[in-house]
Amino acid sequence: MPRLDSNRGIKKFFGSSAKGLNNSGIVLFITVVIAMVWANSPWKGYYIDLMQTEIAFSVGTLQLSESLLLWINDGLMAFFFLQVGLELKREIIGGKLSSPKDAILPIGAAIGGMVFPALIYFMFNNSGEASNGWGIPMATDIAFSLGVLALVGKRLPSALRVFLITLAIVDDLGGVLVIALFYTSGISEMDLLHGLLFFGALIIGNYAGVRSTWFYAIIGIGGVWLAFFFSGVHPTIAGILTAFAIPGRVKIKENTFLERLDRLHKRFQETKSIKGTLISKTQLEILEDIKTASSEAETPLQKLERTLNPIVGFVILPLFALANAGIHLHGDLLKVLSSPVSLGIGLGLIFGKFIGITAFSRLLVAFKLAKLPENVNWNMIYGTAFLGGIGFTMSLFINELAFRDESLIFTAKVSILFASLTAGVMGALLLYRNSKQLRTVKHKRT
Repeated sequence: MPRLDSNRGIKKFFGSSAKGLNNSGIVLFITVVIAMVWANSPWKGYYIDLMQTEIAFSVGTLQLSESLLLWINDGLMAFFFLQVGLELKREIIGGKLSSPKDAILPIGAAIGGMVFPALIYFMFNNSGEASNGWGIPMATDIAFSLGVLALVGKRLPSALRVFLITLAIVDDLGGVLVIALFYTSGISEMDLLHGLLFFGALIIGNYAGVRSTWFYAIIGIGGVWLAFFFSGVHPTIAGILTAFAIPGRVKIKENTFLERLDRLHKRFQETKSIKGTLISKTQLEILEDIKTASSEAETPLQKLERTLNPIVGFVILPLFALANAGIHLHGDLLKVLSSPVSLGIGLGLIFGKFIGITAFSRLLVAFKLAKLPENVNWNMIYGTAFLGGIGFTMSLFINELAFRDESLIFTAKVSILFASLTAGVMGALLLYRNSKQLRTVKHKRT
């Protein structure tokens, strides 16, 4: 019995939807602390050696050899972008982005939250290699921001959470487009053509009715990802393309599924069982038919997304955080934080995000192009806008693509961590105040 309770607790913690994202934010925070402590401890040499460990794979004459850090950033993070693509496609087909009326406010807010930080960054860095970092403050870390919202805003309306999720999803899409268009160089046209041909095979498989996730995994990873890796286009884009090729429709309709399930249920009841703990051969066949019917009633898109959620949230993102947040703090940190790159990132994430999200939201509502979600007021939007400044994962990812100079990478990392923490605290305080006011009002009414 205790074992069952333990399993139930594990499932509750690693939940596939809202709770899973909230808890992955907690795991991410713990991993960041571990990475920072490790990188600033007497054992920091082991940390550096681990991240620089060469890992090689070879098939015939083809050989891939990269450091552990690059395998995490270029390889494992492709699964993160695959999950982002699956989530985005699901929301477009039948979720929060399927209704223009409901989606226009968070989409507009997300656009404002990307434009203003980039402009603020350019105010401080408009030339040289430093100017390449304009994409860094545009990002929002969905796991961290939702984790903070869950911790301080338990009494806040659920519509606010939907607003933040939609904003962050659009933000992720913007980040992917920025990477694809501006952080890709030295393209090999032939390898890119191979990648597009593999992508075409995925599309054909979709329209031909292929529903095996293995088909999409093998061609997506072994074909699209590998070709993009050699083409010069960042291979994480392969994750997004593969996601959009995966079917988002069921094979049998709901009524057909229920009728088949009813027939199989009756057959199972009517089938004579055998003695002991085993079931009969006929019952086993019926159970297999039920599994087949259940699989056909699911969409491959949602099935794969559900499988990836805990893997990405509790394995891939923490590994990314461990590999990239281990910053050895040295030198004059005040000087680092006051440098143009740091000011551009810090002010972009803290104030650029806030101004962009709130200004675009205000304009859309003022011109009656959108309206505030139910039970959501402007103070809640302000708090959520600050949470949008928690860049972390995507900001660190873009940082690795934007700069080659180690001093710029170090400066950007310090600024990302400091700004994300500041934005998170400011947003948490505002939302906690709102939550407390709602609690007071509710208490007075009762």
